[in-house]
Amino acid sequence: MRTARFLGVLVTTLALLAPTTTASAAPPADWSKAVIDSTMKRFTPDKLGGWGYTRGLYLYGQYLVYKRTGDKKYLDYIKAWVDRFVKPDGSTSQGYTNLDAMRSATLFIILHQETGQDKYKKAADKVRAKFNSYPRTSDGGMFHATSKVGQLWADGVYMAQPFIAMYAKAYNQTYGYDEAVRNMKTYFAHLKSDDGLLWHAYDADGSESWAKNPGKHSAEHWARAIGWFGMTAIDLLDILPANHPGRADLIAIVQHLAKGYTKYQDAATGRWCQIVDKCSNPKNWTETSASSMYTFMLSRGVEKGYIGQEYKAVAAKGYQGVLAKASVNSSGLTDIKDISEGTNVGDANYYYARPRNTNDFHGLGAFLIMNEQLAK
Repeated sequence: MRTARFLGVLVTTLALLAPTTTASAAPPADWSKAVIDSTMKRFTPDKLGGWGYTRGLYLYGQYLVYKRTGDKKYLDYIKAWVDRFVKPDGSTSQGYTNLDAMRSATLFIILHQETGQDKYKKAADKVRAKFNSYPRTSDGGMFHATSKVGQLWADGVYMAQPFIAMYAKAYNQTYGYDEAVRNMKTYFAHLKSDDGLLWHAYDADGSESWAKNPGKHSAEHWARAIGWFGMTAIDLLDILPANHPGRADLIAIVQHLAKGYTKYQDAATGRWCQIVDKCSNPKNWTETSASSMYTFMLSRGVEKGYIGQEYKAVAAKGYQGVLAKASVNSSGLTDIKDISEGTNVGDANYYYARPRNTNDFHGLGAFLIMNEQLAK
């Protein structure tokens, strides 16, 4: 009995002295490929999810990785997902009654260019035609949704404006350049705040409960909405002709946001908080998708000369902060955590309480876009 007790104590002591192990494996050599390979193992194209901007965002990120690696299975996967929604004659069943529904249509243009199949051009034409009658505010801003009369949400620009500009470039219809810039300027005029950030949303007639102020805007600086806006400005600058007069307005937006991103970067982690300017609130938390977006905009802005070299260090710190949220689990699959679920317009407590998801497609897509910029 005494011997058994001694052996039990010995085993317990050795266990306490043994090095602690975790479920995480060593980081991969190529985070982008690892994220895509993991996602493709988790979901076949028919199980990835329905039509919507989150899948369009993620698959656009996957396309960037395909362009770098030339790995055809990445493009085949994108095509298989899109073919769920495009009939052989190019018709689709999507309603396109809100800007969120437009984002994935960028994949129509991409696949038409990659495959030459006319059905993708016809599908893109259908989406492009929707903008001819899509409702706008009196100064030209596209409603976030046809049901949200007069409302401009900062996240909405990413859903529509890059598609319009991509279509213009692909099919030589310069109107799309002007329309995209006009919307960016209109949204920015209503959502800009003096601290280098943006308000989440604006309501033209001030009838919404969150718009009862002289500016008719919502009360908080929600991180991802501002991230979408910055990525849109960068994407449009990549698409617009070098001599387009709207470039200066877009560069000014990047410069405005770069100041805000730098001012409110969390010093301890390098990331940015769910409500950007309230990191000191104990309810707040650093959010991974927005941090990826901010990091991308800063890095590309420095590379292209839109902002000064002093922002390179801010982007580098942001990159390391985002990578700290990525890991490889015991099954050999990647996990990216602390990604805010899809979000409406709300008060501070609403944003703080949003679910903090792992491998949410908002974060996976933003991570790929960021990593393709920073890891090169």
